[in-house]
Amino acid sequence: MYEIREPKRKKKNGVNKSARSSYSNLPALDVSLAFPQATPATSKFPPCASDYYINFDGLLTSEEQAIRKKVRECAEKELAPIVAEYWEKAEFPFQVIPKLGALNIAAGTIKGYGCPGLSITGAAVALAEIARVDVSCSSFILVHSSPAMLTIAQYGSEEQKQKYLPSMAQLKTIASWALTEPDYGSDASALRTTATKVEGGWILEGQKRWVGNSTFADLLVILARNTTTKQINAFIVKKHAPGLTATKIENKIGLRIVQNGDVLLKNVFVPDEDRVPGFKSFQDTITTLSISRLMVAWQSIGIAMGVYDMCHRYLMERKQFGAPLAVFQITQQKLVQMLGNIQAMILAGWRVCKLYEDGKMTAGHASLAKAWITSRARETVALGRELLGGNGISTDFHVAKAFCDLESIHTYEGSYEINNLIAAREITGFASFKPAVSTQQSRL
Repeated sequence: MYEIREPKRKKKNGVNKSARSSYSNLPALDVSLAFPQATPATSKFPPCASDYYINFDGLLTSEEQAIRKKVRECAEKELAPIVAEYWEKAEFPFQVIPKLGALNIAAGTIKGYGCPGLSITGAAVALAEIARVDVSCSSFILVHSSPAMLTIAQYGSEEQKQKYLPSMAQLKTIASWALTEPDYGSDASALRTTATKVEGGWILEGQKRWVGNSTFADLLVILARNTTTKQINAFIVKKHAPGLTATKIENKIGLRIVQNGDVLLKNVFVPDEDRVPGFKSFQDTITTLSISRLMVAWQSIGIAMGVYDMCHRYLMERKQFGAPLAVFQITQQKLVQMLGNIQAMILAGWRVCKLYEDGKMTAGHASLAKAWITSRARETVALGRELLGGNGISTDFHVAKAFCDLESIHTYEGSYEINNLIAAREITGFASFKPAVSTQQSRL
């Protein structure tokens, strides 16, 4: 073996230049010591600041207020101290799953089978309160509850509902939902994963991407094209099924705690009893996706609320030029702009929930809410990042993490552009998703 030696350096004034300083390998200072002038989110998450100057609770029933309160308390106590560390490591904090399960909010609006049967507003507010502290943990529940459980609840057989939903409602069985493919994101209805009928079941072949929870889920709801009917069907695939692999997508800058995966299906056998019988075409995704998009809009509201709360406290504590940052006109203007955005976002989201409860919500309503609210949240969080200055890029003070996470939220469950086009189709009567094919030759 070769011995590698450091080259000798000449000494100047008796000092060896190759010698490392004695303090170079010390661990980082605790942030409360390194920056004592403001309280980091990791030591104490900021309280709600004046209920966002809108009396948010006044929009909610007493049951919805109680849900909001218990979820907020759990998120601040159990998630806030640890999520920055897990975000940096891009790992999921599995120890919080029992605590989230005890909240009895998984499954959202689903009734029966051990599910809580929340109002749509109650389910939305619960996800928002978790997202206020950490949207990755909120997304964990959303993926599990809204597309995965809802597919079984709406389209599954009675046997499937009784078999799967009770343990899923308690987060004892974790689910994922796989629609997106490497070649088909916004154009998801053109997916290529196939389901071929064989004796006693189906053979699934294909590949899925960006599948949340997939690396540790107990079951995956896979959407695949029936090779006989050419329609999209849904299948429940167990995690240990031969031919199924799920590998973590690395190098993300947002939702780092969420375990998104690449899912490969190679000759995966699914028994007949695990085909979701009521799911007969891509049209059956509309209700599921619409509810999911409304929930994502409320996640964005939660993110913006958490950033506003952090900024409000920071501006009161942090001093420059001999005064708290809160006394300066330009910081006050940005803070009020954030607050105005949050008020409008809450009211828009709340109104669409009411439309749903009245049986009047359309896919366009949900898509417009998702697109517009995430866009306003993006602006709000960007203002918050500015207000925190250098600490605006440190996850210790929450805003940097929220800033990065919101980039993912802005795109998932339908990009900003696609959701606008869904709403525009309802408004105009014209679909403009695909480019028009012209038969005329160019004059150029």
